Amino acid sequence: MFFLSAEYNIIEQIIPLPDLIICHYRTIFVLNGFCADIMRVTTNQEKVLDKNSEKIEFPMRLARFMSLAGVASRRESETQITSGKVKVNGETITVNGCKVNAADRIEVDGKIISLGRRYYIMLNKPPGYTCTAADPYAEKIVFELVDLPDVRLFSAGRLDRDSEGLLILTNDGDYSARLTHPRYNILKRYHVETDRPIPEDILDQLRRGIVDEGERLVPESIVCKRPCCYNFVLNEGKKREIRRMVNYAEAKTLVLRRLSIGALELGELPSGKWRELSQDEIDASLQNIS
Repeated sequence: MFFLSAEYNIIEQIIPLPDLIICHYRTIFVLNGFCADIMRVTTNQEKVLDKNSEKIEFPMRLARFMSLAGVASRRESETQITSGKVKVNGETITVNGCKVNAADRIEVDGKIISLGRRYYIMLNKPPGYTCTAADPYAEKIVFELVDLPDVRLFSAGRLDRDSEGLLILTNDGDYSARLTHPRYNILKRYHVETDRPIPEDILDQLRRGIVDEGERLVPESIVCKRPCCYNFVLNEGKKREIRRMVNYAEAKTLVLRRLSIGALELGELPSGKWRELSQDEIDASLQNIS
């Protein structure tokens, strides 16, 4: 059976033998007027068992390989591919959708990447630290607080420079996507202190949702703990979302601290300190408190 994948512009030939699949890119293959790049013959038996007891099967999409290798999230990896930063076996790849195998040599910005150990770090972020290493103006970045030489991490969701609290650093792009994409509905809870009380009628407006700079902001909930002290719960963390809602109420945010992600609590971890998550805590971060 032969078919053309419109999304990836790849023709795949499935031969009715138990373990044989021909796919990929880089050798011209023509069939019934269709033309595509085919690289090699691979088999269903070509797979590896990655760390953390997770089964990783090859071939897999290049962007997923990059996310599992800790380069970036899958979406950001796709951007790097189309920017011409990625090579497979010496060939620059600029189109998303190609697949790679365990024996392939993958380079990003000239550095070879591989599927090594994955890390899941809880950090109590102090104020004044930036969550991205790509900001050339950042005076301090959160990765300076984590002593893991030669491990490339990125933050699974961000806190702005003046915010603090629970931040997860990882090199697992799939895990990061599950924490941050709105479709997974992983809730994040924040402690917020303001310079003046927010009237109840304005809190009700915020709960129903507001439009700020053409963007609709709707929290999952807002609970007033005492005057000037609130708990905000968000699903999708849009840029400076809580600060924008507080500003709408004509108040100023004095403290913004993330307390939990899913069922994972920050607990008593001191500010500026970090530790690795257990498997139970990783699972908890992907589940909301019922």
